[in-house]
Formats: sequence, structure tokens, C-alpha cells
Amino acid sequence: MQHVLASEAGGGPPAFLVEIVALMLAAAVIGYLSTRLRIVPIVGFLLAGVAIGPHALGLVQSQQAIDAAAEVGVILLLFTIGIEFSLARLAAMWRLILIGGGLQVVITVGVAVGALALFGVSWQVGVFTGFLVSLSSTAIVLRLLASQGETQSDTGRTALAYLIFQDLAIVVMVLLVPMLGGEGGSALDVAVALGTAVAVVAVVLVVARWVMPRLLEAVARACSPEVFLLAVIAICFGTAYLTSLAGVSVSLGAFLAGMVVSESRHSEHALGEILPLQILFSATFFVSVGMLLDLGFLVGNLPLVLAAVLGVVLVKGLATAASAVVLRVRPAVTVALSLLIVQVGEFSFVLERVGREAGLSPAGLGADGTQAFIAATVLLMVATPWLGSGGRRLGAAVEQRAGRPAVGPAPVPTTEGGHVPGDHVVISGYGAATRALAAELAAAGVPLVVVTLNPDGAAEAEADGHRVLRGDSTRRHILDQAGVAAARVVVIPEDEPEDARRIASVVRTLAPDARIVVRLDTATDLAELVAAGVDTVVRNDRAGHTALGRTVLGALPDAADRFAAAETGRSGRTRVDVDRIVAFRPDPGTPCPHTSMIRPVLPSAPGCEDCLRAGTSWVHLRTCLTCGHVGCCDSSPERHASRHQQDQDHPIMASAEPGEDWAYCYLDETLIRPASTPG
Repeated sequence: MQHVLASEAGGGPPAFLVEIVALMLAAAVIGYLSTRLRIVPIVGFLLAGVAIGPHALGLVQSQQAIDAAAEVGVILLLFTIGIEFSLARLAAMWRLILIGGGLQVVITVGVAVGALALFGVSWQVGVFTGFLVSLSSTAIVLRLLASQGETQSDTGRTALAYLIFQDLAIVVMVLLVPMLGGEGGSALDVAVALGTAVAVVAVVLVVARWVMPRLLEAVARACSPEVFLLAVIAICFGTAYLTSLAGVSVSLGAFLAGMVVSESRHSEHALGEILPLQILFSATFFVSVGMLLDLGFLVGNLPLVLAAVLGVVLVKGLATAASAVVLRVRPAVTVALSLLIVQVGEFSFVLERVGREAGLSPAGLGADGTQAFIAATVLLMVATPWLGSGGRRLGAAVEQRAGRPAVGPAPVPTTEGGHVPGDHVVISGYGAATRALAAELAAAGVPLVVVTLNPDGAAEAEADGHRVLRGDSTRRHILDQAGVAAARVVVIPEDEPEDARRIASVVRTLAPDARIVVRLDTATDLAELVAAGVDTVVRNDRAGHTALGRTVLGALPDAADRFAAAETGRSGRTRVDVDRIVAFRPDPGTPCPHTSMIRPVLPSAPGCEDCLRAGTSWVHLRTCLTCGHVGCCDSSPERHASRHQQDQDHPIMASAEPGEDWAYCYLDETLIRPASTPG
């Protein structure tokens, strides 16, 4: 800390800041370009690491801080994946984990030993090389599956099972490698380490079932996103740390921590809170892997590197396929799985260092073997998205030729209760106003989802028979789970306008066509709400709780037509929606100099204010674009719109008639057209 302060006092940036800035800029720029070129962002991050690493531009020389951030990325990634898997789902996968994963590792090691023996390599080096090749990249595979929505597919579940076994196998491999080099402990040490790891896993699973749901429920009752996030982070890293003390990899520990949280009703809330951090640190992990590639060695020893890549693909692909065949996995899944996990994993780098200290090297080639191993690993990681995509297409073609249906798409995300959201109303929070609203919607047969952080409110909503999602409405993941993209109306009742704007801005990015209704206790800047995407504002100082129900029901397409027809039929005159924000945007080419006085407004009354007060009638209605006053047009007997302009000096009124979108400046006698909608 003193070093950092001294650096800042001297006028220069801290030494670590230059490298962090280089890493983030490279990841952001190359990640953006990859997205624009329709390349998986993971590939972009790997290439960014190659570009800024010590073997290329050299913008990042110190690897220690980057490695630490990358380790955090792996922990958070595995934690988020674990949240999506319940204990029951994991128990159902035991055959895939023990038999499938076990066979894949054993066959890979056996083939590697046999293949290298043909070139005179000792069996000890062959086993060590087989260990390196048998491990896949948990971070890349699971990140790729998650981005494609295939975590719960047949291929995704099988891949996860194999990866879990590989992470367990690392415990044994780390102990066996020194023994292969003539050092280390005995077989008893290996048995004790493995038994300890299994015991730790069992304890974690017991905690998941009996302790964690109660703990998270208590934390959630604080209704503090900060406290909840800190508690979730503590669970994630605390579990990973405790399992690592028993020799279990931190990645498996983080996965188990995620499963612990998955047993709670607040699992989606936890996932929504931690996802932004996971994305940031995962990107750092992929960049750090790319930094390992020595471009000079790759170019100078291209035949050796390509031979290593081809050898890994053949050995591991065949071993994976053979293990899947034993389990009678469908052909399409077998092919897709074999190419999806064919790459070498990040923990192989750790294992390689352990082997180097014991005098072992990949394929017995010494320093060249190590560099070839690193280059082949990075290249295979870069190629994983294309290998996975090719595997899916090839698998589908195999089953189609065999006359069987191809692998179907991944399951569609659902809200709690297993219902696929769509064509519904999303309500943020569950208080007095939204309780009455939910009852009205349910009585009208309108489907709805309640999103709330408050455990008591969630329990009450569930008791009332509504679908509930526990989480923060400002989190994109939570809104995705609520199906906001397919919602007809999103209701945001907030005491603070800033909170309403924050939620509305996220909703609008996900649901461009949804009607966003905000309920506020006090007046606020309508321009800021409009900028956030809000359409309608119901203010408690102008109406009661029942107005919210009328507004939301009126915003539904079929109900809106019904209400409009009923109102027109009763009065014979147009009625104005007093909660719908009038946000008229004039054509920039309009010559009128008074358009600067136009601002978003709420209509002051459902009809002409003065006519309603006097009991007279009107022909057409106009809304003042400066204050929201509603008056009757010049075709009406009293011409109250013109009078309002003369009394208040507000020059521009907009038509309030259905289907009309224009305004008129009384001072310039100019018709003002709206700005054209961007295409």
C-alpha cells in the first residue's frame, strides 16, 4: 500500500495499473471485434492474451497478478455452473461421472502410453503425458455450453460429468506424478488423499441439504443486495478454500459451493448478483491462457506443434468416444462430446509444473516438449468453439443417416414452477399496491410473474398463488428468468425514482416492445424516466392503488381496445390516458423556434379541464407540451387550448386524438411533425 501511495505521490501511475489497463483494453477491443465478426468471445480473449503477452507485444510482463485474477475467474465460473445443478440432478449422473469419466481418463492414459512406447518412450513418461492429455478445460467447455444455452442438454450434462471426474482425478494425479519421477509417497498416501477428498465432498453435500437454505433465507431477510452478494462470495470462496485444504481442486470446490446454493430458494438471486463478477474474471482467465503462447516457438517448430495437436485430438477423441459407447450414449451426443472436450485443460499446466520438478516432460522431449505442449494446448482452446459446433453438426448428420431424430435444442429457460414465461405481466416487488394489482390480473386471467428481494413478500405472493422469482430486478439475469423479453407489461412500483429508472433501463434493453409502467409516490423528472424507457407513470399523489390496476389492464392490447370502446361509447368523446407519458419528439427540420419548450408531460385530466369543470362538451382534445394541460381544440365551442396558450404563454399543443401524432405552435401557426423513427 505504501508503495502504491508513493507511486501516486510521485506523479506516476502504480506499476500494476499499466498492465491491468492493457489487459482490460485488449480484452474489450478484441472481444468487441470478435463479436462483430461473429466469433465466440472466448476466442477473442485468448487472442488478446497472445497479443499483449510477454512473447508478443510485451505489454504485460508480470504474470503473478494475472494468474491470481484468472484463478478467481475459474472459481466464479464453476460456482455459477454449480448453481444450475441440484443434488438430485448430480445423483442422477453418477454413472456418467464414475464410469464414463473414469473410462475416458483410463483409456486416454493407456493409449498415450502405448503410442509413445512405439517411439521408445518409457511408460512413466507415457503415463505422465496421458495425465496431461486426459484433462479438459472445465472453464472453456462450461462457458461455451452456458453461452449457447446447452448446459442442461444431453451433451452438456455428459460433458459436465466427465469434467467432474477429471477434477477429482487431479487429486490422485498430483500425488502420482512425483512417484513416476522416482519421488513422492506411497500408494497409501494416494488412498488417504482420495478418501479425504471424498469425505470433504460428502460433508459439503450435507451442508447443502440442511444448513445453506436456512442461512441464505436469513441473509435475504436483510433485503440488502450488498450483504447478500458478500455472503454469496464468502460461501463460494470459503467452500473452495476448505476443499482445497483436503487436496480437492478449487474448481471442484467452487462447483460444490454452487450446488450448495442451488438447494436454496434464493439460487437465482445469488446467480444474478455474482454474474457480473464472473464475466469480468472469466475474461481475465482466458486472456491469461493466451499469454502463455510463444509465437516464436510456434513458428519455428510448427510441424512439432501440429503433430502434438493432431495426436491429442486422435488419442483423446477416440478415448472419449469409446467411453461414451460403453455407456450406450446416443451417437449424436458421443460425437459432439468427443470434439467438445478434446482440448487440454488449464489444470494440465499445474500438473506439467509438478512433473517438471520431478524430472518429467511431455513425451520426454524436455524443454521443447513443454513448449510444444503449451502451444498445442492454447491452439486447441482457441479451436474449441469450432470443434464443438462441428461436433454438433456431425453428430446430427450421423443420427439422421441412421434414421434417428437429431439432438434437439437445449431446454428453454423457465421461471420457478417450471412454466415457460411469455405474453404475461412482470411485477417488481410485492407490496400493498402490487398485491391488489396481482389479484386483479389473476381475476382477469392474465398470467404474471412477481420478482422480489423480500423473503416475506415472496412467501406471501406464493401463498396467493402467484409465480415468484426471488432476486434483484436490476439484474439482467433475473429479468431473463422472469421472461421479461416476452412480457406485455412490466410494472415497477418504487419509492425512489432513481431505483425505478435503473430497473426500467435494464428492462428496456431486454424488452423493446413491452409497456413499462412505473408507480411513484412523488413527482419526478419525466425526461429522465422517458430516457430510461418508461411509458406510463402512475403517481400516488394523483390517484390511489386502484388506478394502477386500471392502468395495467388498460395497457394490455385486448383490454385497451375494450376500455377505449367503452369510454367512447359512454361519453361520445375522446378520453385521455392521464398516466401515459406524452413524449413528443419534433422533426429536427421544423422551422419553429419554440420547440425547445417541448418536454415530456403527463396529461392533467382525462378530458378538457375547463369543459369538465363547467360541464360542457368538446370536439377534439389537445395536450400542452410544456405543462401537460389538456384543453379542447379551436373546433370546440370554448377553444380552451387557445385560451391556455394565451394565459400561460405555452406555445405548443399536441393532438390527444387516437392515431394522430402531430403538434401545433400557436405563435408561429406552424404544424409540427414528429421526428422519424430510426429504422
